[in-house]
Amino acid sequence: MYKKKLCSMLLAVAVLMVFTSYALASGKSLMMATTTSTDNTGLLEYLIPHFEKETGIPLKWTATGTGKALKLGQNCDVDVLLVHAPPAEKNYIKKGFGKDRREVMYNDFVIIGPESDPAGIKGKSISDAFAAVKSHAAPFMSRGDDSGTNKKEKLLWKNAGMELPDNESWYLQTGQGMLATITVAQEKKGYTMTDRGTYIKYQDQQGGNAPLKILVEGDKILLNQYSVLTLDPANCPKAKYNLALKFSDWMGSPSAQQLIGDFRLLGQKLFIPNAK
Repeated sequence: MYKKKLCSMLLAVAVLMVFTSYALASGKSLMMATTTSTDNTGLLEYLIPHFEKETGIPLKWTATGTGKALKLGQNCDVDVLLVHAPPAEKNYIKKGFGKDRREVMYNDFVIIGPESDPAGIKGKSISDAFAAVKSHAAPFMSRGDDSGTNKKEKLLWKNAGMELPDNESWYLQTGQGMLATITVAQEKKGYTMTDRGTYIKYQDQQGGNAPLKILVEGDKILLNQYSVLTLDPANCPKAKYNLALKFSDWMGSPSAQQLIGDFRLLGQKLFIPNAK
């Protein structure tokens, strides 16, 4: 009986390997560039098996800042994008690098820092909070990597009427992903800006009691929209446009939207589905 079960298991694995090899060899697979927040939070590990099961299309991804993800698409190194920088995405399509843009989910950005809050930013507007950080020369950690989060942060400094303080000693650009940047902020007892989903993941890693707390939230400008972008075949003729459309359609489907809405850590939603 044991030998029969073992043989059946080995046969199933072999069939799966043959199917996967055939799919990859036949070109029926996708390579996606995405932002670190969809990867760090565990969302993709949760979602993609459902996509592959429902469509039969294998999907691999690389996680980086949105700026670099867009560049990978521009250079035709991937087939599809999942990013979160709407102004840059719309400009990307205007320049002929992207073709279709589908909004699929959102969360928001928050400013986090030590509970002692040395700059006194808690409850302030985003502009007043940045002004307080600057006036107190309080340590502020920026990703500094042209990610969607970094792009938004630069916009917020500008909207607050201040130049980016990138030459100030208290302003540190980590050049790393969001979780790594939060770790640096924790070590230096400083502030940083993060998307809420990654903050919840950080809370989870800290056993639910994270040293850095949400101090500023709720401004409309802190909305963080995620979208799927296909590549323009005119720029990337070898990119798998039809398969990318299938992924985009799937992300906007009722089943995927339900999965996104059901994805939680510590009882909290990390992303809110909003496909139209």
